[in-house]
Amino acid sequence: MKLSFLKETPLKVFYSESSAAQLLITRLTAMLNEMAGDRPIVIVCVGTDRSTGDSLGPLVGTSLMKTRSPHFTLYGTLEEPVHAMNLENTLNTINRQHRKPFVIGVDACLGQVASVGCIQVGVGPVRPGAGVNKDLPPVGDIHITGIVNVGGFMEYFVLQNTRLHLVMKLADLISTCLFSAIVQSCAVSSDSRSQTAASDTGY
Repeated sequence: MKLSFLKETPLKVFYSESSAAQLLITRLTAMLNEMAGDRPIVIVCVGTDRSTGDSLGPLVGTSLMKTRSPHFTLYGTLEEPVHAMNLENTLNTINRQHRKPFVIGVDACLGQVASVGCIQVGVGPVRPGAGVNKDLPPVGDIHITGIVNVGGFMEYFVLQNTRLHLVMKLADLISTCLFSAIVQSCAVSSDSRSQTAASDTGY
């Protein structure tokens, strides 16, 4: 594995920037090509529909579920959320059912005022519950987070009073870009396997 992405700072882009989608797709596709290989892709969307700010993950999961894509396995939707109460069991299930999965963690987070509305993509796991002082297992080989509101004070209250409009905008962009990146990455992997097979058979 190359180490270029391990040395870079996470991509951070505001959802309404005109180039946001292209930047996210490009970065995610490159990360998948460089890091995932032939490992099965598993997406874990963390959060709950009982809190507006914390509903980002389930909204992303529900959107991705509609694609019925064979290219990834999904955990965490509005109907069946992955949250503090079942996160550890979900991760155990993933490790039992998938051989060396490449896990993409998706979650909401709190940040500085100037960062609200930003989407971050980086190497390493997301740490669910960190913003509200919960000690939960880390999730993901890479992570995607949406900064939904301001952190540092009364976090539970802030999450409950986050604008649904912003959360849905972030969720729409994340789900669209992640799906596009996975499709592009799988196409590259398929082409590479075809070229290898043709070379092996002398064509």
